[in-house]
Amino acid sequence: MKTAENKDWKTVSEIDLIYKTKIKSSERPLITSSRSAYALLRDCWDPDKIEFIEQFKVLLLSQSNKVLGIYEASSGGITGTVVDIRLLFAAALKANAVGLIITHNHPSGKTDPSQADRSITRKIREAGELLDIKLLDHLIVTPEKYYSFSDEGAL
Repeated sequence: MKTAENKDWKTVSEIDLIYKTKIKSSERPLITSSRSAYALLRDCWDPDKIEFIEQFKVLLLSQSNKVLGIYEASSGGITGTVVDIRLLFAAALKANAVGLIITHNHPSGKTDPSQADRSITRKIREAGELLDIKLLDHLIVTPEKYYSFSDEGAL
């Protein structure tokens, strides 16, 4: 059996930890309620898609509930989208987030959560607990209204 000549395979790959930001904390939007989160999200949602395809986004928040960024976790079809929780938390960790507000739209205009909505909320909440990243809310948004899991006691 011939030994591999390149020994790089023995070295564990690593991630460099750095934190770069282009926005001062004082310039970041502050989330104080589900209403303020909805207002921010509604302004950031593509109006050509909110009633067309389902999208899943994440508000990444600092310790003081300032928005670090919005991560689009997935974009799907008319009736659903698939969220990879590992990618969601990779984005949260890279952004140095300590809190999350997850959100998705219902192109139908109805804001009632489905069983799949409840299931993904539970999974993300439980995964966040392991990483000390708190799930603060899950909003289902439409152009005219929203449903807040937190406000409704469903979180």
